[in-house]
Amino acid sequence: MEHQELKVALIQTNLVWEHPEENRAQLTQKINAITEIVDLIVLPEMFTSGFTMNPKVVAEPMNGTTVTWLQDLAKGKNTAITGSLVISENGNYYNRSVFVLPSGEVETYDKKHTFTLAGEHEIYTAGTEKNNIQYKGWKICPLICYDLRFPVWARNVDNYDLLLYVANWPKPRVNAWDALLKARAIENMSYCIGVNRVGLDANSHEYCGHSAAYDVLGEKLTNIAPNTEATEIVTLTKEHITAYRNKLKFLDDKDTFTLHS
Repeated sequence: MEHQELKVALIQTNLVWEHPEENRAQLTQKINAITEIVDLIVLPEMFTSGFTMNPKVVAEPMNGTTVTWLQDLAKGKNTAITGSLVISENGNYYNRSVFVLPSGEVETYDKKHTFTLAGEHEIYTAGTEKNNIQYKGWKICPLICYDLRFPVWARNVDNYDLLLYVANWPKPRVNAWDALLKARAIENMSYCIGVNRVGLDANSHEYCGHSAAYDVLGEKLTNIAPNTEATEIVTLTKEHITAYRNKLKFLDDKDTFTLHS
């Protein structure tokens, strides 16, 4: 059944370094504190650990504690929940976005652009495929952090409605985060949501949040204060997408790219 509105909760939070149990506990409180009925809850990148290059201490299989915890929460709240975590599979580590539906079904996306500046490419196996998730009649494209810098990968050739980034994006480069989230919304005539963490990690990298949602014209829809733990709910509408795509047919003139992994 297609829903004309999609209510999305953005959870901007600090993360406890390499401590999945504690992160799950604090996120359980934040998720349960959402009293309004929402369709989707978005958590940051590597929400069980922070952006660690030591995956062996936090990695889990897909049938592990965290995915099961997400399934229980999604069923209990009757909402989808998404974010990324460290997954161990077939002898490899992945920075994997999981999108858990209220039914308990799980969709995944493995980060394509591993962050070479931090050596992520030497530790985590890069993904090779996008995954446009069908949920309540909305087509959602989940991507992860560094993917934001690569517009060809995000190009709206699949007619998605919502482009979704989860991140551990550091404060010194937050201007790029702000500018690129807005640009991705405008160029793809799509809603674009980015959820970034706050706080200081064990490598002394500081994160200031700037989590936000933008509409197809690049108008900011949220007002989440930087450097604070906060949850904000935004309502997206199909009417907004349809009206402006029909009026401004920019996507009809898009270039066609052939992507190679």
